[in-house]
Amino acid sequence: MGEEITRPSTMTNKSQQPAVRQVGFAIIGIGELTESQLLPAFEHCPAARVTALVSDDLEKIKPLAEKYGIPEDSLYSYDDFDRIADNEDVDVVYIVLPNALHKEYTIRAAKAGKHILCEKPMASSVEEAGAMIEACKKYDKKLMVAYRIQYEPHHKVIKEWVKNDVFGKVKIIEAFNSENIDDPTQWRFKREMAGGGVLMDLGIYCVNTIRYLKGAEPIWVSANTYSTPGDERFEEVEETMLFQLGFADGTVATCGSSYGVHNTQRYRCFTAGNAWFGMDPAFSYDGLNIEISAIEGKPFPVPDVISENQFSLLINHMADCVLHNKEPDTPGAEGLKDHVVMKALYESAKSLKRVQL
Repeated sequence: MGEEITRPSTMTNKSQQPAVRQVGFAIIGIGELTESQLLPAFEHCPAARVTALVSDDLEKIKPLAEKYGIPEDSLYSYDDFDRIADNEDVDVVYIVLPNALHKEYTIRAAKAGKHILCEKPMASSVEEAGAMIEACKKYDKKLMVAYRIQYEPHHKVIKEWVKNDVFGKVKIIEAFNSENIDDPTQWRFKREMAGGGVLMDLGIYCVNTIRYLKGAEPIWVSANTYSTPGDERFEEVEETMLFQLGFADGTVATCGSSYGVHNTQRYRCFTAGNAWFGMDPAFSYDGLNIEISAIEGKPFPVPDVISENQFSLLINHMADCVLHNKEPDTPGAEGLKDHVVMKALYESAKSLKRVQL
């Protein structure tokens, strides 16, 4: 697996595409994200194609397999997933499952000789994340966490501004990510499946993005949680978490995430100079927008950044790493660092004290 081989494209417009060196991806977990975002994203991935699907709902995935040119013998259930070891057209398994299943299928995929691209958070706990990393080392397979933000060009602009003090040294970062999810049957509200509440799903965007922008790890965290009394959605997990991350250079990030308020996906960096800058929206799949305050009373020109399909960027990067035997920019170790921070945040919320890292 992972050798450079020439395969015909299997996309719906395959007659218009020349043969290219392609990496085969099996997608495990055929929910809304896979159908609406991931499968269409492969149309923008010249070095990658979908070669297998994994789901217990075979009737659901048969039409998708036909649409994307996937043969019926490359459709798997969760129980017979291990047969994928014999499928030479699969190089990478893209895991799009509830958090609690990431560890199991990462280990099974690595044992089957496949590289892994895993949705965030990479696991349900620090311990599970560590076990995933060790399994991939044992079987000599690549493990990449699907952190869209770190591959997206708008965020790269902001990172350069922070790194180079373009508008002065950043002293405070404010970030918020929220969504009002009405369905109480969602797996995200089950601790056994999610590992936690809104922090694990939405708050992690704030944690990972700020770590990425700073290029550093926080040295302390502080947090508190709140859940609306009597709301059946939050009997097992937190509805809202408000938290801070403190860095060695004095920068403090003030963040919030919630499952109970209107969609908000933004962040701002406040400097010791004469400006603030950031993005709103910042974490959505499209429509990202850079914002800059007026400087000395005059509007500052916003750079013209070309938007790209964020999932295609992830897939293309993973394919390139497989083809050229490179380490992903967001390896398992990156996901583990987020879990260390999130564990400390939960400890802080429980103890009502600042936790040192």
